[in-house]
Amino acid sequence: MSTPTLRASAALANVRYEIRGQLARRAHEMERQGYDIISLNIGNPGAFGFRTPETMRLAIIENLRLAEGYVHQKGIFPAREAVVMQQQERGLRGLTVDDVFIGNGVSELIDLVLRALLNDGDEVLIPSPDYPLWTAATLLNRGRAVHYPCHAAAGWMPDLAEMEKLITRRTRAIVVINPNNPTGAVYSREVLEGIARLAEKHRLVVLADEIYDQMTYDGAEFIPMATLVHETLCATLSGLSKIYRACGYRVGWAVFSGEREGCGEYLQGLELLSSLRLCSNVPGQWAVQTALGGHQSIRDLTRPGGRLYQSRETIVNAVAASKFLELVTPRGAMYGFVGVRRDRLADFDDQAFALDLLEHKHVVVAPGVSFNAAYNNHFRVTNLPESAVLTDVFRRIEEELEVYAHANPRGVSHLKAVARP
Repeated sequence: MSTPTLRASAALANVRYEIRGQLARRAHEMERQGYDIISLNIGNPGAFGFRTPETMRLAIIENLRLAEGYVHQKGIFPAREAVVMQQQERGLRGLTVDDVFIGNGVSELIDLVLRALLNDGDEVLIPSPDYPLWTAATLLNRGRAVHYPCHAAAGWMPDLAEMEKLITRRTRAIVVINPNNPTGAVYSREVLEGIARLAEKHRLVVLADEIYDQMTYDGAEFIPMATLVHETLCATLSGLSKIYRACGYRVGWAVFSGEREGCGEYLQGLELLSSLRLCSNVPGQWAVQTALGGHQSIRDLTRPGGRLYQSRETIVNAVAASKFLELVTPRGAMYGFVGVRRDRLADFDDQAFALDLLEHKHVVVAPGVSFNAAYNNHFRVTNLPESAVLTDVFRRIEEELEVYAHANPRGVSHLKAVARP
């Protein structure tokens, strides 16, 4: 008798997360075979030698005896209080610790805030390109992801007129990712105010993903979305992973502000979901107060001469020197969303290129379509490596693109590796 096939849930049919998908699995396989792989597909500071500030590590050690049992489902009081104080310093008023939920990273909170909100067929406006977890979590929670375009020609800023055309009676929320992953855009006050007024007009929940809130360059101003949203509910999501280089601590928070009248049932539902997972990682929560109240070392990394600043400059300069590449200079976050010029490689396919680059040059990048882009001539790299590493990476990228140009002047449009001469 044949063994029956154990199939995955149908809910996963349209869920994609290629940042850790086929390419990443192939890269791990090649590493096991002895190849040295440079992985630029994930924004993981610890993998590139960045350390969590020592004061945060000490705060965890000193409070380990208090971290052995369950805590309140919303998180420990000192962590939530520190988040409230940070938000107050940014101009918010009327917040209390009851408005803060601590989660196992922003990733868990994205799932929870959507799960508490959505019914079958409810729509969420999500930027394209996006951080793909927003689209995946919307689909897994029975919703429909509706992508509003952000165009390179406009500096990756959303077009408010296009956004409003997408709103229907089923639209429940607007996602704003600022500073943006994957593009590095830092949204202007005018754009953010426009989104806030649009959300208020249509009574939509604003979901502000601000995990890169202090990671800006060249004087770009980060404006907290919650300071602009007054007449509808706003959830601000952030955490320790990026600014404090503490991805493995798995600590994030969601802060609810704006108009909360009439939102009690939703917030109670969110607390119920938080209770069902008992609580989030307790040791990591003890680092929050120290992180938010201490020296903000991220500023040393993002100013001229700082490591993140210099690595970003290396990417910008490498693209400028390339025959094939183009880039809107990222003003925030830790990525470059690099485009391949259609006038040089008209039929370029980002997934095929990413596979070829891995197989031939041992470099992993994330194809642009992984971010729900409607085009296939982009890829994302992180600026976490040292400048020397990135210089070498872009040399390899240019060599691979030269092979494409010589093998087929119109590029490739298949998923098979280009034959080597």
